[in-house]
Amino acid sequence: MARLTRPDAVEWRPKAGEIPTSPGVYRFRDVRGRVLYVGKAINLRQRLSNYFQPMRNLHQRTQAMVHAASGVEWTVVASDREALDLEYAWIKQFTPPFNVKFRDDKTYPYMVVTLADEAPRVMVTRNRRIPGARYFGPYPKIWAVRDTIDLMVRAFPIRTCSDSSYKRAMATGRPCFPGQIGRCGGPCSGRVSVEEHRHIVDDFVAFMAHPDRAVVALLQREMKSAAAAFEYERAAVIRDRLQALENVLERSAVVLSEDAVDTDVFGIEHDELAAAVQQFMVRGGRITGTRSWVVDTELDVTVGELVEAVLQNAYENDEPPREIVVPKLPDDAPALEAWLGDRRAKGSVALRAAQRGEKAAILQTATLNAKQALALYKMRRTGDYVARTQALTDIQEALGLDEAPLRIECYDVSHLGGTNIVASMVVFEDGLPVKNSYRKFAIKEYADDLEAISQVLRRRLTRLSEDEADPATEDAAPRKRFAYRPGLILVDGGEPQVNAAAAVLDELGIDDIPVAGIAKRLEEVWLPGESFPVILPRNSEALFLIQRIRDEAHRFAITFQRQKRKGDIASVLSEVPGLGPARVKVLLAHFGSVTRLRAASASEIAEVRGVGPSLAAAIVGRLNGDSEGQ
Repeated sequence: MARLTRPDAVEWRPKAGEIPTSPGVYRFRDVRGRVLYVGKAINLRQRLSNYFQPMRNLHQRTQAMVHAASGVEWTVVASDREALDLEYAWIKQFTPPFNVKFRDDKTYPYMVVTLADEAPRVMVTRNRRIPGARYFGPYPKIWAVRDTIDLMVRAFPIRTCSDSSYKRAMATGRPCFPGQIGRCGGPCSGRVSVEEHRHIVDDFVAFMAHPDRAVVALLQREMKSAAAAFEYERAAVIRDRLQALENVLERSAVVLSEDAVDTDVFGIEHDELAAAVQQFMVRGGRITGTRSWVVDTELDVTVGELVEAVLQNAYENDEPPREIVVPKLPDDAPALEAWLGDRRAKGSVALRAAQRGEKAAILQTATLNAKQALALYKMRRTGDYVARTQALTDIQEALGLDEAPLRIECYDVSHLGGTNIVASMVVFEDGLPVKNSYRKFAIKEYADDLEAISQVLRRRLTRLSEDEADPATEDAAPRKRFAYRPGLILVDGGEPQVNAAAAVLDELGIDDIPVAGIAKRLEEVWLPGESFPVILPRNSEALFLIQRIRDEAHRFAITFQRQKRKGDIASVLSEVPGLGPARVKVLLAHFGSVTRLRAASASEIAEVRGVGPSLAAAIVGRLNGDSEGQ
């Protein structure tokens, strides 16, 4: 958490001629020999030269990694595919701090069938290392696995009892206890032989691997055949199995019309600090399982690089399906497909970036779930008391403050092409938002971002000085909240914006309120008069809190700006005879935005309920006249 004052090059940089142009994998190490980062390249010389260009051209996080390193080493391989294998192995071996990190918020439960046993058993487990077992899932909750097993064993009655119960029953000839109460269909229940049970297990596994309606049609034919042969008891048993299968199929919504498709869909939502991943497992056209991760990113990574890391993590122990749908294909997609194909028992694996159709719709849903998961993850981190306390302490140390900033005010400016300029002030106390202390500012005269920040801070800090000078105002609750002295003022922007804010404090003679600027990508915190930013650790609680404060200020400013635009158009339309507030509201709701309303023709406006041709013509005339006036 220190300000960076670094040379423009590193002393240990290898000569360009020493670096081969072959494919390979490279490792950056620090002075203690710890591996900081592992990467792969089609051309090692070309890729590594990117790290040794002038430091001012590198991203701040890449600068931090290069300066923390004391050397780089590489291993040449024969192909992109071998590079992918070696990179994966080294990341698992060394867990480098600057590579992508995964945070599974839970260990997911699976349904497992112990195929290596004499009489395979179905059960719930979190153990992924049972020899010869077939796994299904993962499932979001244990009860979801148990419900599915309960339904499936009605359709395919296989063993559910423990190994000790099975051995005891087979040795004594007495059914196991679950078998006595109809909860176990293994040979230990006395109803089937080992061979017959194995056939039922095969049907169970086949249906779970590909849950389509072909099995239902087969059982329906068997039921009708049994009934025609007057085997009514057998027909009733098959009927019950059919009902159980129907219940299983109904629980899984059909998302693809192609029943034969086995696909995994990955939705990814990311920002500068973290990413959330949502995996939908589609088997037989139905979603049969889901899984989610949160990913911490230390260096800037593209969506393609994220996809590669996500797939390596997802299929470390699981077999991939025939098709995987991702938001964007990585640069070395063929090598990744080959790597995934080695983990599939039969056939190859195809990577797809769905653009339209049913798979694109599933991808959109998965991405929406990932977006919500990322927001929840960030909210939980900043909502935790210990994390908030640590964040405020880290901010104090990083910015060199005398005390932790218990009250932080953040300002953001929003405009539409230089018009409708507004600003917001949001307040966080003890790391939590205090919404009744938020303020909106309308900038009446034209101003650029720097002038707008100056105007807003001058208005806010002048008000602060007046309230402090007049103790009588302390009885007025709204002004009292506004008069609270901030422990830190944040402005959205870099060096120019923070210097403009500091100039206002100097102008008003305020020297005890620190001010800082948040750079656009939320990775740099600027202090007045400094040539280099403060770099907060990428996964620190401090940076997460600052990110949330900045996002809240931006959201509040955008909301006010949209309200102001609607208010402006409403005031213009109110001058049209016969057009009252209710019809204005209907117009805005019908077109959805001011831009669409302005672009609409008189005939399109006349289609709105309560607006006839003459009134529509008047509206178009007023809007066109208003536009010309601007």
